[in-house]
Amino acid sequence: MCEGLVVAVRRLARLNWPLVLLVDDAQWADLETLQWLAAFTQRLDDLPVVAVVAHRPGEATDPGTDLLERVGAAARPSTTLRPLTPDATAGLTRASLGAHADAPFCREVWAVTGGNPYETVELLAKVQDSGLSPIEPAAQELRALNNSARGHGLVTRLEALGTDATRFAWAAAVLGAGISLDLAATLAGMGPEEARRCADRLQAARILRPAAGGPGGADELEFVHSLIASAVYRSIPVATRTAMHGQAAWAVTQSGLGAAAAARHLLEVHPDDDPDLVEQMRQAAREHLAVGAPDAARRCLERALREPPLPEVHARVLYELGCATLLTSPATTIGHLRNALGIPGLEDDVRVDAVCRLSQALVHNGQLEEAVAAVDAEADRLEPGPARLRLQAVHYMWEGIHAAEEDSPGRSRSLAALAGPLTGRDNSERALLILRAFDAMTRGENAEEVVELCDRVLVNGRLAPGLGWTDTEWGFELLVMLGSSYTFTDRLDRAETLFNEALLAYESAGWNGAHLALAHAFVGYVHRRRGRLADAEAYLREGLRLADGVGSGLPMHWDAACMLMDTLLARGRPEAAQEIAERYDFAPPYPATIVLPDAHSVRGRLLLATGRATEGLGELEAAQKAAAARGRHNTVMAPWAGDLARALAGHDPARAAALAADARAQAERFGTDTAVGEALRCTAALAHGQRRTTLYARAAAYLEASPCAYEHALARVEYGIAARSAAELCRGLALARACGADGLVARAEEVLGNGRGLR
Repeated sequence: MCEGLVVAVRRLARLNWPLVLLVDDAQWADLETLQWLAAFTQRLDDLPVVAVVAHRPGEATDPGTDLLERVGAAARPSTTLRPLTPDATAGLTRASLGAHADAPFCREVWAVTGGNPYETVELLAKVQDSGLSPIEPAAQELRALNNSARGHGLVTRLEALGTDATRFAWAAAVLGAGISLDLAATLAGMGPEEARRCADRLQAARILRPAAGGPGGADELEFVHSLIASAVYRSIPVATRTAMHGQAAWAVTQSGLGAAAAARHLLEVHPDDDPDLVEQMRQAAREHLAVGAPDAARRCLERALREPPLPEVHARVLYELGCATLLTSPATTIGHLRNALGIPGLEDDVRVDAVCRLSQALVHNGQLEEAVAAVDAEADRLEPGPARLRLQAVHYMWEGIHAAEEDSPGRSRSLAALAGPLTGRDNSERALLILRAFDAMTRGENAEEVVELCDRVLVNGRLAPGLGWTDTEWGFELLVMLGSSYTFTDRLDRAETLFNEALLAYESAGWNGAHLALAHAFVGYVHRRRGRLADAEAYLREGLRLADGVGSGLPMHWDAACMLMDTLLARGRPEAAQEIAERYDFAPPYPATIVLPDAHSVRGRLLLATGRATEGLGELEAAQKAAAARGRHNTVMAPWAGDLARALAGHDPARAAALAADARAQAERFGTDTAVGEALRCTAALAHGQRRTTLYARAAAYLEASPCAYEHALARVEYGIAARSAAELCRGLALARACGADGLVARAEEVLGNGRGLR
């Protein structure tokens, strides 16, 4: 929800501008509002918007303080406001009371209020109401008037309005926001007419006023100032205040506003072994999750745990709390789900789901081996059936993305035997087919067979019911494998459709955090493969921004950073790619999960591009060893062989030729136009004379048939240089410009500018 509101306001800001956003007394804002404000102010660089935020230090709650610090970190500039000067106070006094206000009187106004703007305005209003003359003899009465505007003086003034008015003000302070006349009357225990009289008295006393633009019109109230609201709230005896929050929760529920609206009051009620409160908080959490507010859901469930729940419900509350934090805090999720699984109370299906979610959180937190162990331990205690089959599929899924797997060929044979006869009649079979397709893709097996396996998973070209991006039974990692299999087999049309569906599904459901971050990353990488490099960079940077909100050094950071580095290198911006590598510590040791595209290959290419040839060769050699050990020979996903062959050509041509020949054999086995075209381009770079020109021509022809426009542009420029053809160079230049490949554009323009030897 927060992310959606940020996007919505950003769009509005581009339609109606320039805009100024003024927020005063931000320390009193609720956490959801502060969360939005922090997210919005961190994304103002490209908007014609000025945001001015003022707050009192030290008066916000702990989470609120953290959010205000995020707002402050984005501020340019930041300043500490000073009290009004004596001259400014005098100007305000004369503007309010008249030019005849004398200097001693104005000076006393400043001395009494200390230059506090709120107190100054309130004091001057009281001077007007009392009919006091703004001259020196009357100045001695200012201190007593000022005391009635704040703290104990305000409370005394409130009590002077009568018991009924005080009770109504207490009810309004407990309700806090959205103070409707009816709700306040119910909470204060009075009828409508009596409530209206109390509201009128409080408005006359400048304690309440009609809410600006409130949905209830004249029946919607608010405090004149947050300091008044705070003083009234603190004046309520603690026991009475707690009891009133309980009554407010009941009144809000009875009014039909729902459990989520009542939850803010239940959060203030003391724990009392109340099963009904636990159920209300669980229902409130479900309502918050349904509209994409997981932090609010988390607070409700944490409060339910403090009640505490009945023993037979305790495990379910922990499980629900783990589900609420899964999107935003993998480490917290692990603790809750382990606690839930450690006590009785989870039925078989829910227990299996908890284990699968626990394993997912462990993977997101970089604990892949523990994820596999948790799944295996639960599978061992189950009899054969759908639940065990689900756990077995999850086991294969985590092993499939395990970069350091010991027996990768053996697992591949086992998975191929298990998936071979499956037709995709249910989601368990479809899951195994996806795993088999992903494994075959990474190993560089025949691409047509990989695509056929992927297509068996779809129902009329779409994801099957229960296997969607927001369905929780299987997790989104499985669908990432499906989309990646299409991506690296030249079926970018289907990959783009899948990942765009993911982005839309997560944004619609309010799934911020890991899911939305990876959706942006994979949409961006499909753009990279298509040659839309500028769009790719934008999506990938957004994916990293979202990932930063979840934690640091997580597997999602490795994928998004690797994809962005690959994109920046394609754009001809190695320095920008190096900056990303440094920001995210993109260097060995690599995570336990597979990084897409291959981390060794991308970092090796980066090192070569930034002039660190020896380090680059070492990284590419490491890629070769890893590929040989694990049997992963997809030359598009892991293009180390081409870069290594080119780097070795000058001092070890025999090995370079052997690497290029092996890469070409692997590419032809895989069979996509991209793989074969790239292999031919590498072979051409090592050749001489007419054979070089012929190979480049063949590479360009293959890549023209592929969906990868950048690789086609690269081959076309290299063919134009080899053939000394101005026409081919111009064609390659146009393609490079369309892709946003600035480095390739500069290279082609330089050759065309020299013009020597071109035909």
